[in-house]
Amino acid sequence: MASRKYKMLLALAGLIGTASFAQSNDAGYNGTLDSSKVSSKMMPQQNEFMSNQYPYPAKPRSMWELGFGGGLSQIYGDVLQKVGYGGSVTFRKAIGHSFSLRVGYTGGINYGTDFYRRTSYYVTDNAPNPWKLYSAYNVPFSTNYRAKIHQINLDMLFSLNSLNLYRGNPKMDFYLLVGYGALGADVDVNARNEAQGNNALYSFASIDYKQKSTDIQKQIKDMEDDTYESNAPVQSRNRNMIGRSDNNWILTHTINAGGGMAWKLSDRVNLGIEQRFTFTNSDDLDGISGGSSKDVWTNTQARLNINIGNSATHVQPLWWLNGLNYAYNELNAPKHMKMPPVVLPDADGDGVTDQFDMEPNTPSGCPVDSHGVSKDTDGDGVPDCRDKEILTLQSCFPVDADGVGKCPEPECCKNIAASPASCTLSALPSVQFKSGSVTLSASAQSILNSVAQQMMANPTCNVSVMGHGASDKRAQQLSWDRVNAVIKYLTEKQGISESRLIFGGYGTAGDANTVDLMGTSQTGPNMLPAPHPQFQKTN
Repeated sequence: MASRKYKMLLALAGLIGTASFAQSNDAGYNGTLDSSKVSSKMMPQQNEFMSNQYPYPAKPRSMWELGFGGGLSQIYGDVLQKVGYGGSVTFRKAIGHSFSLRVGYTGGINYGTDFYRRTSYYVTDNAPNPWKLYSAYNVPFSTNYRAKIHQINLDMLFSLNSLNLYRGNPKMDFYLLVGYGALGADVDVNARNEAQGNNALYSFASIDYKQKSTDIQKQIKDMEDDTYESNAPVQSRNRNMIGRSDNNWILTHTINAGGGMAWKLSDRVNLGIEQRFTFTNSDDLDGISGGSSKDVWTNTQARLNINIGNSATHVQPLWWLNGLNYAYNELNAPKHMKMPPVVLPDADGDGVTDQFDMEPNTPSGCPVDSHGVSKDTDGDGVPDCRDKEILTLQSCFPVDADGVGKCPEPECCKNIAASPASCTLSALPSVQFKSGSVTLSASAQSILNSVAQQMMANPTCNVSVMGHGASDKRAQQLSWDRVNAVIKYLTEKQGISESRLIFGGYGTAGDANTVDLMGTSQTGPNMLPAPHPQFQKTN
């Protein structure tokens, strides 16, 4: 019999082992920054927290939970129990996110009918004992009982689902409970045959105790009525009993244990199921004292729980909230966290922080690249901010301190004696280009046709062609392309000898869309290498 008392305990253990800890992905708010949900007693702490003078926020006020339960109950003792029924009303309050206290009332009605054949029952008790009468007459009997039980409980609940702090607010409250109770029971037995009168006892002599237990119980049930007219005996009148009049009340201390699960339907309502074991200090709840073991009262109930309280001033019961909601939300999007100022030092003020600056002492006003190094467009070792000749040809290296190169005299011209020459060409017109274009317009071609006629009329005169635009590499290459287009047109279209056209320069200061022509008696190259061929244009 004792092993049967723990079958439901084993079933509950299996339920605990297979249940999943369901939680929502909602990071839900728990009232940490809302002072309206903090009691006046806790406001000093909340004010210090809000002003960043204390690291811990005050615990918000949370709602009470009002619960109603109903279901099946049984007494595990010395008499074969039948399934009874019971109900409960509880009030639960959160102490923290994992612990809560619950006070409540539980009541139930339970029955039992034995299938054992007893021949004696002597218990020291001066109170009426119907089973003792059977023993006195030396006749066999089988016991039964009806127990009306009332209990006041104070339980501590431990919510397991709140231990998982990584998945938002729980959708299920999976909890264990342990607590104390005071139990009162009115236990009666059906020992007399009221139909025969004169307080006649039932005659169990006709019962065949060799048949199956279910058949024995059915035969006994057919014989007995349901009057439960006699008070059940107790082991001692002075123990666990506070009086006998019309009712036989047994009062005993209890220890409660169990567990349950609740599923959240809304912020106000949840449904649950709970298994509860009440370990009594009495062996009399089943109408007979069978030994040293104590009776256990069990309740399996479905529960409806309702959160009560003003949502404007209270949060949900804390076991429905993740205790780290505030911390996780602050880490993701800080609103209250006191953040240190961002410091990005730049000692030389070139716009590149010291952490990434490869030239930490750049002179003021010098443009730098993404690594904080002074720009040197022509690579002559003199930064652009001090280079008086930003685009020095490599053939003119090395340069002086101002970045100006010394171009060598061509070998072919070293021994040629200079002869005085004169040029009587007047000022020549400039050639205009459209922005970004190297194509000669009709107007530009007309100007060059006029220049060609003047050169033919002055065979001792040469023409120097000079381009402008020095803002960047692309502009310098565009200037070179335009000078080359003018020289090419005069030689290929007008038949001017290449030796009379001097590539006077490109990328110099001036109007970037203009190429200037100037008559001269000097000679020079009619072609220079493209400075940045990757940006070269053909039309």
